[in-house]
Amino acid sequence: MKKYIIYIGILAVGLLLGKFLFNDSSKNKTEHNHTSTTETNQMWTCSMHPQIMQPEAGDCPICGMDLIPAEAGADGLSADQFKLTKNAMALANIQTTKVGKHLAEDNVLKLSGKIAVNEEVNSIQVSYFSGRIEKLNVNFTGEEIRKGQLLATIYSPELYAAQQELLTAISLKESQPELYNAVRNKLKFWKLSDNQINQIEASGKAKEFFPVYATVSGTVSEKLVEQGSAIKQGQPLLKISNLSTVWANFDVYENQIGLFKIGEEITITSNAYPNKEFKGKVSFIDPVLNTKTRTVTLRVVLKNKNNEFKPGMFVEGKVNNATSNTNDILMIPASAVLWTGERSIVYVKTNPNEPVFEMKEIVLGNQIGTNYQVLKGLNNGDEIVSNGTFTIDAAAQLQGKKSMMNKTGGTTMTGHEGHLGMENNISDATEHYEINKRLEAPKEFQNQLKTVYENYIILKDALVEDNSKEATNSAKKLISSIHKINMKLLKGEAHKHWMTVEKEIKSSTIAISNTDDIKVQRDHFKHLSSHLTKAIQLFGINEIVYVEFCPMADNNNGAYWLSKEEKVLNPYFGDAMLKCGEVKQVIE
Repeated sequence: MKKYIIYIGILAVGLLLGKFLFNDSSKNKTEHNHTSTTETNQMWTCSMHPQIMQPEAGDCPICGMDLIPAEAGADGLSADQFKLTKNAMALANIQTTKVGKHLAEDNVLKLSGKIAVNEEVNSIQVSYFSGRIEKLNVNFTGEEIRKGQLLATIYSPELYAAQQELLTAISLKESQPELYNAVRNKLKFWKLSDNQINQIEASGKAKEFFPVYATVSGTVSEKLVEQGSAIKQGQPLLKISNLSTVWANFDVYENQIGLFKIGEEITITSNAYPNKEFKGKVSFIDPVLNTKTRTVTLRVVLKNKNNEFKPGMFVEGKVNNATSNTNDILMIPASAVLWTGERSIVYVKTNPNEPVFEMKEIVLGNQIGTNYQVLKGLNNGDEIVSNGTFTIDAAAQLQGKKSMMNKTGGTTMTGHEGHLGMENNISDATEHYEINKRLEAPKEFQNQLKTVYENYIILKDALVEDNSKEATNSAKKLISSIHKINMKLLKGEAHKHWMTVEKEIKSSTIAISNTDDIKVQRDHFKHLSSHLTKAIQLFGINEIVYVEFCPMADNNNGAYWLSKEEKVLNPYFGDAMLKCGEVKQVIE
């Protein structure tokens, strides 16, 4: 009996041990399978080069560092979305704006304009007889003159002879009054007053030098003769402007014409008087469109009794209720829009807490000041990139996503092949844009852009020489040359593209001019080079430009720059690695 009890006990213990062992094995197997599945889905990236995505652990093909597991959320992006690092966002000065009606809620349309003389009250002071100017009493343009003021003294042989005729006719006044009156009227036709003629008769002597008096009051806007000049009858001597009223001429784009009417009130401000507002009404809308700028001139007559407005002064006009019929239309900044052919695109930040972006095609309406109406493609509250748009577009191209020049996007490559492929994609895309998308630009604009490029080269040379102080000064000269570019020389698509790229060029250049830290200068120089390259590809400067690339710049991400020569002189490392780089593209 005891024997059976022992057997039963051993069997029970064996069953318990077996259950424990097999359950643990099954559990381990399940966990092992789950781990295998997880490891199969796990992607690995480089902390320095987040564009690298590989299915297995290993070394980064660019820098050799150990790969780390990618963030769990990295695989949660849709096919068209891409993510930037916070460091990249800061360096590129990426800024976003929320789309909404708040941008148009004031119903204010802003116009840029310039003060001009009122041509309706302009006068030309002419000479009514031939002669030679013995003395000119007007010394400079801008001089104020009054009606009746002595302007010049003229020697006139024909006027001297006419005075002799008058003195002879006086003796025949009683017998031949018609002759006397004819000679006297002849002098009146030469604008001599009765008082002047009476003085000649009373003195009995002809004057050799005769005064010319102002027939109107005003400001001398142009001197047309100099002292000693020989003049003919009817020849203009001076242009005289009456500045008691002036014109404010505003350029109105083609798609804004319907928003204005004669008699509409405009509030005008000027940088000269930042705290003052002036009121005026639209008096004229040019019926002829300027085909070069695609604008018409809108004119406002302003009272100027205190001479506050000077011809040539820039002013800004604000028109209230210009968008009263478009209250339901969303507004976005013009800097947010990229144009390519007939497409208008923006980049939307899809995650409010993470720098995740996606390209969207939109349909634009009228331009209201520095904003555009959005007819289709965005919703109220969407967050879009408003500064650094070209940089975001370049990032989309690098990651194979939908972009300005890639409507459908593509698969992002990984490893060393992906790094090289992205470089080639940039080169191919820019070359394609260069050949097929060169925009029409007049030679004058190209020459102005060429001046910007030449100042850029001076800045580049300063960075090559590791001279941060000279780089700061060169950047300031570059900013000055950017301001001198006349964007009104462009029209249509070319004008839109320049507005966008100019802001990026200016932003990067200003950042360089505001620091003497050469590392920071080189960070911004990378973005400046990218945007100026785009500008030269779009508009051309009638000169061969070499686009050069250093794969080790920007923490081994690589960076481009422009050069006048094929020889490589690296602005990102200077003497440390002067000849590191190669020519990637030649812009003809």
